Amino acid sequence: MTDKKLIRILQIFIAIGISLILFGHYLLSYTDFTQQHGVVGIMICAACIALGFACSLPTKMYLTFVLVKRENEQKSTD
Repeated sequence: MTDKKLIRILQIFIAIGISLILFGHYLLSYTDFTQQHGVVGIMICAACIALGFACSLPTKMYLTFVLVKRENEQKSTD
């Protein structure tokens, strides 16, 4: 797998993670989803937020490492 494909996949995971975080926050803050479904609704919202963090944070770290490595390789060839 090339670096471009890997970076694109990681960016997609970051976008999915941020979308899940925002969706969970929307359900908690702006709808009466939690009032209708009680504790199960709160657990669903929390699961959306947790999955969002699980998707976005590690990929950000790995993407940063890949980009720093690429930049260092470009500097060493110059």
